[in-house]
Amino acid sequence: MSPQLLYFIVLILLGAGWGITIPMTRVAVSTGYQQFGLIFWELLFSACVLLAITTFRRQRINLKARHFVLLLAITLSGTIVPNSFSYVAAAKLPAGIMAIIISLVPMFTLPMALVWRLERFEAFRFLGLLFGAGAIVLLIRPEASLPDAGSAVFVLFAVLAAACYGFEGNYVSRFGLDGLGAVQALLFASLLGLALITPVVVLSGQWIDLNMHWRAPEWSLLGLSVFHACAYSGYVWLVGRAGSVFAAQVAYLVTLFGVFWSIVFLGEQYSGWVWAALALMMVGLFLVQPRPKTEAA
Repeated sequence: MSPQLLYFIVLILLGAGWGITIPMTRVAVSTGYQQFGLIFWELLFSACVLLAITTFRRQRINLKARHFVLLLAITLSGTIVPNSFSYVAAAKLPAGIMAIIISLVPMFTLPMALVWRLERFEAFRFLGLLFGAGAIVLLIRPEASLPDAGSAVFVLFAVLAAACYGFEGNYVSRFGLDGLGAVQALLFASLLGLALITPVVVLSGQWIDLNMHWRAPEWSLLGLSVFHACAYSGYVWLVGRAGSVFAAQVAYLVTLFGVFWSIVFLGEQYSGWVWAALALMMVGLFLVQPRPKTEAA
């Protein structure tokens, strides 16, 4: 098998794996589990997977006190805050719409990168932002597939989650990982997140007792945690082998697979407005993606 074919296969698997976490999130919140309890278990499950990967690879741990700010930024902007918004939104919005909104991450990344002077302004990429904004306008129309008119406000929660992920990407790009491997950084960020979220779970009364007969929501919570940790690790591997420009194309596949899995497993159906929003988002995503001329794949 040629390296190029292997990279394409890995890219598709990453998109399918990350995409399936979107309907899993919808199932996980279906019984009324609240966001802080869900985040606690997601962080714990993810930490176990990442620890196993780190142990298997026999990586040397170079954790220092100076890494605290970095790990805090990753766990807050990459998990605790965005997942709080996502779980609240997922309880009210169809999973397919959540999959479309997650495509906004690169569109938030770009303006933030311009502010931090990590990117240069390019007109066609700015046009991509307008296409993304147009997609959101279509999603909140009364004719879209929202459960009711009041659900439109929860689109904002999902958008805020995407903005947090955009900030996280820019923060890491701007300041780097300071000697930590990407998997190690996510592992330690997950452990720090556990330390932060545990008292919040207890004080808010959102503890989820998993010492029971597991049903679909519990298995979905485990599944989305494992898929996320494995997909993240695979993405890091792909960036190192094929370059970030090639690996960035996974954003298309996450959205498309997210919509596909939502139809297959949840039986969701969408109006023409939602399909139009998906088309606009794909065009916008194409325009804002980094160009190959800036980095060889």
